[in-house]
Amino acid sequence: MKAACIFLAGLFLLAGCAASPDRQRLAELVDTGTMNFEKGLYDRAMQNYDEALQIDPDQAQAYNDKGNIYFLKGEYNRAIEAYQKAIDIDPGYAKAYNNLGYSYFEKENFDIAIKEFTHAIDKNPAYAKAFNNRGLVYFAKGEYDRAVHDYNRAIALDPSLAKPYDNRGAVYMMTGQPEKACPDFIRACELGDCSSIEWLQDSGHCNYEFLAMNRHN
Repeated sequence: MKAACIFLAGLFLLAGCAASPDRQRLAELVDTGTMNFEKGLYDRAMQNYDEALQIDPDQAQAYNDKGNIYFLKGEYNRAIEAYQKAIDIDPGYAKAYNNLGYSYFEKENFDIAIKEFTHAIDKNPAYAKAFNNRGLVYFAKGEYDRAVHDYNRAIALDPSLAKPYDNRGAVYMMTGQPEKACPDFIRACELGDCSSIEWLQDSGHCNYEFLAMNRHN
């Protein structure tokens, strides 16, 4: 009896040792995929993620990251499928919901996009980028008050993000409030996104004379 117990214990020990290299290889593949993705080597990254999924078919991050590659290639339906698989594996995966929402936004399925961004926010109420992205959809639908509300939430949660300032500025400019829009565009530029302010200043907007004139109106 004692010998049998020792034998079984040895089997469990061997099984544990055999599993460890698989987990290590899985982590290496996902990390390598991320590095290749960041370098723009999308085909290599996809191969890394596929190998990772052969080891562990329930690797939610690998599906999410595959979705990112499909998204950048403009293959939104395949991206949606990959993000949905990530969510099926991990229903609390806020980033996958956010990515899913952005895919539907690109397909102009605005109501579904809002639903998915809202899921992302429900899973992570501090997810500033999800608020910003939902604001983009409201802006596209012409629901400017809701867009500004979401941009405000994004800014409150993460004041270092440039995009919510830039996007809120676009709403203010669209609704005839340049005295609010220009400071937002300037702040976005200070945070690294100068595209809007540079274009507006080239067009004669948001320069010192323009701001002074609107202060007196």
